[in-house]
Amino acid sequence: MGNIQELKQMQAYPLEIKVMKTQARIREWVNHFGLDNVYISFSGGKDSTVLLDIARKIYPTIEGVFVDTGLEYPEIREFVKGFENITWLHPKMNFYQVITKYGYPLISKEISECVSQARLCLDEIARAERERERVRHAQDIYIACQNSGIHLPVRLAKLYGLLDKDNSIKLNADKSAYSCEKYQPLCYVDFRISNKCCNVMKKSVVHKYNKYPITAQTAEESRLRTQQWLKNGCNGFNMSRPVSNPMSFWCEQDVLQYIKQNNLPIASVYGSVVDQQEYEQLSMFDECKECALKTSGVARTGCVFCGYGLHLEKEPTRFQRLKQTHPRLYEYCMEGGEYVDGEWKPNKKGLGMRHVFEELNKIYGAGFVKYE
Repeated sequence: MGNIQELKQMQAYPLEIKVMKTQARIREWVNHFGLDNVYISFSGGKDSTVLLDIARKIYPTIEGVFVDTGLEYPEIREFVKGFENITWLHPKMNFYQVITKYGYPLISKEISECVSQARLCLDEIARAERERERVRHAQDIYIACQNSGIHLPVRLAKLYGLLDKDNSIKLNADKSAYSCEKYQPLCYVDFRISNKCCNVMKKSVVHKYNKYPITAQTAEESRLRTQQWLKNGCNGFNMSRPVSNPMSFWCEQDVLQYIKQNNLPIASVYGSVVDQQEYEQLSMFDECKECALKTSGVARTGCVFCGYGLHLEKEPTRFQRLKQTHPRLYEYCMEGGEYVDGEWKPNKKGLGMRHVFEELNKIYGAGFVKYE
């Protein structure tokens, strides 16, 4: 559908051109499915606030949909309440229930999925081999699967460097650039890691809402979202679950510039959009000095307790901010936890994430995850 050079060219467009192209993509989506069959996926975050503003300048009555996961900053929920024609959807499970049943969301969606599925396979191998310690190494796993007749999943192979450059399973192969060997130790920690949270609390909820979403996702947010744009472009008409991402080629600075130019209200947890000089005078934090525009409060909202990407964040990280701005939420997140049948789980006192982060720091070195 597209190539990386084209994406970079679009990301370099001036804001005025980006707004026009986003409007065109929205019109294409509405013309294809009909206004009553589409909606703006509205999280209350600054990106989706910009998207809703652009869309409603064309279609004032277009529906917005907010998934109330309970993981949002309280300021986000209050902000969303101020908009008309927003449908609120609710997941069947809360975050506490999800991580108790499946595990904690850590590192990234891709890695947590790899680890989760690898552990299921390792458990199966362990039952067949009667001793998990015997299958910690790549060759042991490969041989154990062959001897036990167990299918070796690609995601387990990723963690143990058993994939060649073509992602075919092969022992001692030339390793793929996307080898995940670094995260092998996560298969043996005393807590579960899973990618189920987003699926259970968001995707399954909106999938049951029989309309076609328009989201504010951007390609620069992750490699997976870049790949999605390269495959489907902005409007994924032919996807198994069609979705429109008309701001895919936007960058963070574009969003902030649009907010500042249009004096667009955003959730109070962000503070206000300021330039470098204003930021140094107003902000309690000191990060992203190279950016022309910033928010004087938090930089991003999303799910408050999510651990994805935390190890990559510069200080202050999202949890360090949370400790200062929302101490009760921080305490609930860090405290509590107990062993249930040998596995660390949340309990009534809290989510027990301090133990989880401490274990990560034991494996990868002090400061791998900064949360205090």
